[in-house]
Amino acid sequence: MKTDAEFPSLLHAFFTDRLMRQRQASHHTIASYRDTFRMLLAFAGQRLKKAPSALRLEDLDTPFIGAFLDHLEKERGNAARSRNTRLAALHSFFRYVALHDPVHGALAQRVLAIPAKRYHRRQIQFLTRPEIDALMAAPDQATRAGRRDRALLLVAVQTGLRLSELTGLRCEDVVLGTGAHVRCTGKGRKERCTPLRRETTAALRAWLRERNGQQGDPVFPNGRGHILSSDGVEYILAKHMATARRRCPSLEKKRITPHVLRHTAAMELLQNGVDRSVIALWLGHESMETTQVYLHADLELKEKALAKAAPFGIKIRRYRPDDKLLAFLESL
Repeated sequence: MKTDAEFPSLLHAFFTDRLMRQRQASHHTIASYRDTFRMLLAFAGQRLKKAPSALRLEDLDTPFIGAFLDHLEKERGNAARSRNTRLAALHSFFRYVALHDPVHGALAQRVLAIPAKRYHRRQIQFLTRPEIDALMAAPDQATRAGRRDRALLLVAVQTGLRLSELTGLRCEDVVLGTGAHVRCTGKGRKERCTPLRRETTAALRAWLRERNGQQGDPVFPNGRGHILSSDGVEYILAKHMATARRRCPSLEKKRITPHVLRHTAAMELLQNGVDRSVIALWLGHESMETTQVYLHADLELKEKALAKAAPFGIKIRRYRPDDKLLAFLESL
């Protein structure tokens, strides 16, 4: 066992040995952890003026990790939940450090002692139908990028795919024609198929014909033909939201992220009377209770429930059957 391993070799072993070989983590987990350490290394370059290969574990002490987490919230605009996700990746790495490099066990324990940040559960944001229409009209259909962006936004709003699922779609995952749908592998390595509406099917068919990719190519590539990054999708959404806000004033007060499009898909299903269990299957939720948040967010459903409740000031009378036979049965 190594007793004083360098940070680069430990990080390499963490991904290849711990995550890939031992835990057989999904590519979504690996991508999330990878993005965390990319941001950490970039922050270290700015703060410590060191190249990634020159970093030592001693550089990643608790004050530095705390400053990195503050940087995520204050400069990158991440919410507390995103901050906690990044911290979970760092905790996982330092648990590995504690086992494989005992010399730095005390450092690992100090980092592991950094708590997750508590946060208020705000009401979820989602787009109304006029707001959806404004967003879909924003991409310029005279350009290739605009046609790609509209197809991407249509798929996101209609299917409710997670951002990683959306960017990970391959041409072979899209089935058009009768029973059109997209296939994806979500959290927990659960595969699911999501049906497509006629408008989304038509946009995807036209885009894939223009895209002319191979089976294993990404459905929505970047300008170089590679998979779109999370930042790339956020940039695309922000660009078209700026256009949509000029057409739909109600968008001015809303902060729209790719995950809001997922919420929008769920709310569309809920408002059209789809059962919560079906919505959970549609979105790939582990538990049906996860969809409970959409019930709290839907003001229209609450107003319908209020309309069914008895108004104040009106005496509620008990039902009295006027037929003797019914009265007899009621008395049993």
